[in-house]
Order: sequence, then structure tokens, then C-alpha cells
Amino acid sequence: MKLQPPFKWRHFLPEIILQAVRWYCRYALSYRDIEVLMLERGVEVDHTTVYRWVHAYAPELDKRIRPHLNLTNDSWKVDETYIKVKKAWKYLYRAIDSQGNTLNFMLSAKRDAKAAKRFFHKVLKGALSSGGQIRV
Repeated sequence: MKLQPPFKWRHFLPEIILQAVRWYCRYALSYRDIEVLMLERGVEVDHTTVYRWVHAYAPELDKRIRPHLNLTNDSWKVDETYIKVKKAWKYLYRAIDSQGNTLNFMLSAKRDAKAAKRFFHKVLKGALSSGGQIRV
């Protein structure tokens, strides 16, 4: 079975699609913000189109970029705090390296051993898949 190219049958150029997806994933922008930014650059695109692009291409971009990210050192800490998200209190777990960079994070409704274990599995899986070494 032959796979079709990822941008086949798309109305916009691949560079435009990738730019919009990159802006959405990298910066705290809404789909409508991306729509305005693209319009300022002369590209008329609807926010629902940007939404479709993000859902179609972001997982593949993450998979391809993850190995090239900076490797972390073996010194990192876990931070846990209680924050309000959309009028509901949630626990925010964060893994931070010695230089202050966020390695990974997770929002949880509950603060229990199960949530902590789920977060540690997520962090360790990400660190090991990107080539980092974790000493326990």
C-alpha cells in the first residue's frame, strides 16, 4: 500500500500550513489569532481550517521534532501546584530541569498516587524516547 503525500489535495502551500500549525503549537495563540496573523500576511484562511490543520499535522510534527530537541541533563525536579482552569480547580504537575526549562506537565483533577504515577510514567517515557538518560 502506497502512502499519499501529507499535503496532497490541500488548497494552501505546505509552508503556509506548517507555519500556522507551528504558531499554534509554539505560542499561546487561539485559532482566531492565527487567522488574523495569516490575514496580515496576505493569506485568507478560516479559523476552522487552522483547527483542522493542527489536528491533522501536530501529532506528526511532534513525532518528527521530538528526537531533535535539546537533551536534558540528569538533574530535574518535580513541581506540583493547585490552579484554577475554567472555573475548576486542578492540580498541575511539572517536571523542570536544572536550568528551569519545563520538561513536561500534566493537569489532574485529583491529587493521589495514581495521578502522580501517571505523571512520572509520562515524564520518564518522554525523557527516554528523546535520548535522555534518567538515573533513579
